[in-house]
Amino acid sequence: MKKCLTLALGLLGPAVAFAQTAPVAPPPAAPADTSYWRTSLKAGVNLNEAVVSDNWKGGGATSLGLSTLFNGQAHYLRGPHTWDNEADLLYAGQYTRGQGYRKTNDRLWLDTKYGQHLTKKWDAFVSLNMLSQLSRGYDYSGDTPRLVSSFLAPAYLTNAYGVEFRPNTRFTLRLSPFAPRLTVVRDLARFQSLPTDQVYGVNPGHTTRWEILAAQLLATLDQPLGPNANLKARYLLFSNYGMFRLREINQRLDVTITAKVYGLLSVNFQSTVLYQFDQDANIQFSQGLGLGLLLTRQRPVAGAK
Repeated sequence: MKKCLTLALGLLGPAVAFAQTAPVAPPPAAPADTSYWRTSLKAGVNLNEAVVSDNWKGGGATSLGLSTLFNGQAHYLRGPHTWDNEADLLYAGQYTRGQGYRKTNDRLWLDTKYGQHLTKKWDAFVSLNMLSQLSRGYDYSGDTPRLVSSFLAPAYLTNAYGVEFRPNTRFTLRLSPFAPRLTVVRDLARFQSLPTDQVYGVNPGHTTRWEILAAQLLATLDQPLGPNANLKARYLLFSNYGMFRLREINQRLDVTITAKVYGLLSVNFQSTVLYQFDQDANIQFSQGLGLGLLLTRQRPVAGAK
């Protein structure tokens, strides 16, 4: 028995020694840290239609309408540095028997901003944004349609510098005492009735207009309305210091409300109120209400640890 025990210890001894001296495999590499990013995506399509027979004595016309919306956001936060990006697109049109196809809504908004914390709620920032439309727009008030807008006609590119107030993740207010803006009207002659006409503030023979000494205010609200609804609003004010009069201060308010009914089925409402003196002396207004499909994605998921 003693001989067997001695033999076993002799055989186990080198194995124990090897186990004590063998190198330990390193732990697997940790996944890349993406917690600095917060992203969201909202995309929807809505359809409305009406069918009326030719002998329908109640009046009306057969029509088919389609509207689409897209909003993508990517927000980066690491230490005192922030980088916020947003693409907000809206397009709607309707075909009506006897009138053909007409655009009913159109918006293209692109925005990028770099900020650095000054305090817990205040940042210094620099931003660049563009506001335009995606396709041609016509005025149908006359006997024949008249072209009044198209892609990059007009387009407003604003480079803003200032401070931003952000009390929470839902509301931001940018104050920009220096916000140079470039107005672009591609192929200006298409919109002129006379060769001397100024179009969207751009002089004849030019395609751009610079407003260097200008100020901008931009307020945004992204507010949940319960578990299945959301309100998104953006208010934009722009003023040229050389024309600092109340009637020449440009203002625009965009409001979008989306509410999920069941699964991907949703209801959405969009409205824009615009006052821009070099477009029209009166307030402009548009709105749309639709039922359709809405896809939403958010990372990290709301409420996740």
